[in-house]
Amino acid sequence: MMTAMLARNLGKREITANLVQPGPIDTERNPADGPNAAANRSPLAIPRHGTPDEVASLVAYLTSSEAGFMTCATYNFDRGWNA
Repeated sequence: MMTAMLARNLGKREITANLVQPGPIDTERNPADGPNAAANRSPLAIPRHGTPDEVASLVAYLTSSEAGFMTCATYNFDRGWNA
């Protein structure tokens, strides 16, 4: 709901609002070889942790002028968690 509200209210100023929902990402607090890693990967269609750079690439694209028409969208960046 917040993304929709932001998209509607900010769109008049040519500002986009999108939601990125990453799945397991290999970070210091959630390492790909950590104690919970296998459980984190088990429901994924692509069974590996993502990287911070992969998430950053999507966010960079969404903030670029090339994605200026994309707003009020949800991106499940989760390696098929919902597949």
